[in-house]
Amino acid sequence: MTTPQGTRVLVADDDPDIRDLVDFKLSQAGYTVQAVPDGLAAWEAFQEEAPALVILDVMMPGLSGIDVLRKIRDSETPTTPVLLLSAKSRDTDVDTGFAVGADDYVIKPFSPRELLHRVNGILSRAR
Repeated sequence: MTTPQGTRVLVADDDPDIRDLVDFKLSQAGYTVQAVPDGLAAWEAFQEEAPALVILDVMMPGLSGIDVLRKIRDSETPTTPVLLLSAKSRDTDVDTGFAVGADDYVIKPFSPRELLHRVNGILSRAR
């Protein structure tokens, strides 16, 4: 498996504690993390340079994670892997995330270790 060293991951979550936790865990593992506070900032960062993976909170002000995911799937780099993070845990919410094109869906609260395993798995399959 390729090491994560320098692999860019874009993280968007309006909760600074979760954003910082994800940033810390992925940075500690060797990923280069760009953390942004909302969906609009995520979409703008994605357009500047598509990362290897995008992690989106589903419920954010302005553009939701689902909105950003739709934009990514309609973009010039539609195959960029996307992992959704959400407190919305109903089956219909999870189904919606996958139907729109998510590669994975992690329900909050989550284990940072499990999130890292999911990230590693998505990126190893994408290579």
